[in-house]
This record gives sequence, C-alpha cells and structure tokens, in this order.
Amino acid sequence: MVAKVIDGKEIAKKKREEIAREVKALREDNIMPGLAVVLVGNNHASRTYVNNKEKACREVGIESFLIALPEETSQDELLRKIDELNNREDVHGILVQLPLPAHIEEKKVIEAITPEKDVDGFHPLNIGRMMTGQDSFLPCTPYGVMVMLEETGIEISGRHVVIVGRSNIVGKPAGQLFLNKNATVTYCHSRTKDLEYHTKQADILVAALGKPNFIRLNHIKEGATVIDVGINRDEHEKLCGDVHPEVSEKAAYLTPVPGGVGPMTITMLLFNTLKAARQSKTLSKA
Repeated sequence: MVAKVIDGKEIAKKKREEIAREVKALREDNIMPGLAVVLVGNNHASRTYVNNKEKACREVGIESFLIALPEETSQDELLRKIDELNNREDVHGILVQLPLPAHIEEKKVIEAITPEKDVDGFHPLNIGRMMTGQDSFLPCTPYGVMVMLEETGIEISGRHVVIVGRSNIVGKPAGQLFLNKNATVTYCHSRTKDLEYHTKQADILVAALGKPNFIRLNHIKEGATVIDVGINRDEHEKLCGDVHPEVSEKAAYLTPVPGGVGPMTITMLLFNTLKAARQSKTLSKA
C-alpha cells in the first residue's frame, strides 16, 4: 500500500477561491473585511509567517493592517494597542503573532482581544463555545485539519482518533473538534506509557508533537489516515514533519510537509476574518 497524499495546497486553493468570491460580495455591499496582525519584536520566523498572511489577504481581497512594534514594547502598551484595534470599525479580525517577548504575558494579551474579533480562536470564550458545540471562531490549524478530511471524504464519525500532542493551539482543540464530529478520541503526550500501543489503534492519527520524523512505521496500523501537523528541521536542516516518510508504506492517507496542513492554517484564518466581517454586517443591521 502506498498512501494517497492529502494535498493541502490544492484544498486551500479551492477554499481561497470561495473566500475571494464572498469577500467580493461583501465589498460590493460596502463591507471591506479587514485583518490586523500585531507583530512584537524581530523574530525571523514570525516575520515570515506575517508576510505569508499579508500575501494571502491580498489574494482574496481582505484588507491587511500590520502593526509592527519593537521588542521592548511593554505589556501595557501592547494592551492599549489591542484595545484601539478592538474599537476600529475597519478591523474585523485581530491576530497577535506568537511567540511574544518573554516580558509579555501571552494569556493576558489573548484575553484582551474582543471575542468577536478573535480570528485565531484562542480567546477563552471562543474555546468554551467550541467545547460546548456552539458557533465560535475555531483555532485555525485544527479547523484546517477538519476541512481537509471533509474535502477528502474521510469519515470521522465513529472513528478512533489518536492525537499525539496536547498543546492549547493544536492538540487539545483538535481533539474537541473530532469529538464534536462523534469520533472517539485518545490524547497521547510526553508522559504516555507505551505510545506505540495507543497510536496503532488509531483510524486517524494526528501528529502534533514537534519532533522531526518521530512517528515511524511501527506507530501506525495498516490503512490509517495520518495527519502530520509538525513543521521541523531535520539534522540536515531540511524541512520535515513529525511523521517519517516511511509511514506512506502503511497508511491509506497522509498529509505531506510542506504542502499539507500549513496552507490550510492560513486559509482558515482568512475564513474566520470573512466570518467576523459577516457578523459585523449583521450586527450593524440590528
């Protein structure tokens, strides 16, 4: 068996075309969806991510506002800037690029963003709504994973999903989204005993642990769907995921790195911004 590749780039392209059409319709109705991205400091990787988000916004017609602040920006200064963005009518979505400098408390910054503009889906109110199955802004990477599976026609309901990783950004919310779709979910992490025992039971295995090529052939069962969320550099500085390429010999479906989950993350950010703009239109009519 050779795994079928789940082409995240192609699915993202299709979704972005749909988003562009809807953005155009909103603009014709005098609503110009706007995304503000706040970048604190000069982290090279963060700058690259921000540039990619700006480019994606331009592609679909979303206004992009970059607020670049120096490394020494105080927490209070950052919170005041967020409050200013919360009150701007031309800004429908706010994203603060992580990680932040060490002197700034990430939790306070996330909670400062009004939930109606929290297009990253990290605000406790949006997380709570997600947990209880209510409408909310969903975290972009797990949301992108769900869309990839749906677009590929992979059944989720009744399946056993094993998630390796328990971060607040990917692992935890991914498990909840699968649970909301009636999957049976097992979380594994650094203290899980006999990891291989658990992963070999997965119909769908999500690797989100941040270790290059960690998941090997012995970790999966025949015919599993394997979602690789990792973005790492191997010992040769080559871009790779959390899943070793050899897994393709045994899996039925596999996401590549690059070109898998990555393009979907930014796409769902665009979708969330569009959704926020739509909601602002509804609120203004009310």
